[in-house]
Amino acid sequence: MAERPTAWLPIALIGLLAALTFWLDRVVQPPGSAAGASRHDPDYIVDNLSAVRIGPAGRERYTLSASTTVHYPDDDTTLLTRPRFVSYGSEKAPVTITANQGVVSAKGDHVYFQDDVRVTRAPRGDQGELVMRTAFLHVIPDQNLARTDRAVTITDAATVVTAVGLELNSETHVVRLLSNVRGIYDPSKAPRREGKR
Repeated sequence: MAERPTAWLPIALIGLLAALTFWLDRVVQPPGSAAGASRHDPDYIVDNLSAVRIGPAGRERYTLSASTTVHYPDDDTTLLTRPRFVSYGSEKAPVTITANQGVVSAKGDHVYFQDDVRVTRAPRGDQGELVMRTAFLHVIPDQNLARTDRAVTITDAATVVTAVGLELNSETHVVRLLSNVRGIYDPSKAPRREGKR
């Protein structure tokens, strides 16, 4: 009987050592690595990136550039810092979108601009520059569409229009304001048209 406790002592020490090893392994593992938890860490970061989309006729359809581009493999999204998007659409004046931040969807077919979004249509013909400002803009580049459900302010030389919600087609330059539309027109600031008095 006296020999039994000494026979179990090595087994008890091995069990205690195994439990201590298991506990130590859990303590030193980084957070989130347990149970297959997914981490949102970038796999690459690029400074001063510029991408160009070429249409079937070999002409530029649009360009997208950013001061910093960060790609996340877990959801395949790309975060853009200071993005600049230029849609050339048809032969009409280009439309430029800038913001403080942007996100490109996993398939690259949607771009979400946020924080001080500015949309500028370059002057064309007898029309001056047109500027739109909002806090958020969802762009679908291959469809030449831009949308927001937020407050928007549109200005040109003689007009200030405010609204909530907007849809813009950069190909046709048609802007549809969705609600709460208000406008101020000052004819004294309107550019003079040639041949008209």
